[in-house]
Amino acid sequence: QVHLVESGGGLVQAGDSLRLSCAASGLNITSYRMGWYRQAPGKEREFVAGISGRNTYHIDSVKGRFTMSSDNNKNTVYLQMNRLKPEDTAVYLCTAAGKGDYWGQGTQVTVSS
Repeated sequence: QVHLVESGGGLVQAGDSLRLSCAASGLNITSYRMGWYRQAPGKEREFVAGISGRNTYHIDSVKGRFTMSSDNNKNTVYLQMNRLKPEDTAVYLCTAAGKGDYWGQGTQVTVSS
């Protein structure tokens, strides 16, 4: 059974940093396209960053502030978020796409101004 468990969210002030983690079990992250999405209240779910092989991708609004990485030994992906802004407030969800598509439950990130 596949599980993706996010952690690391919280309430921070604008300009602060957080590191989100997504621990995977039941699958090998090297065999999947791993990604982070976010969903803010009243808005559609938005792709934030992804890893496929050796390539990483980040949307323009987070480039230079967020960095996605992976630790294959720990079967975990991360999202380092620096210089957070109030508009980054959302539930952040981890995904794995490949032989099936899987989602975590999400972790709340709230950035106060």
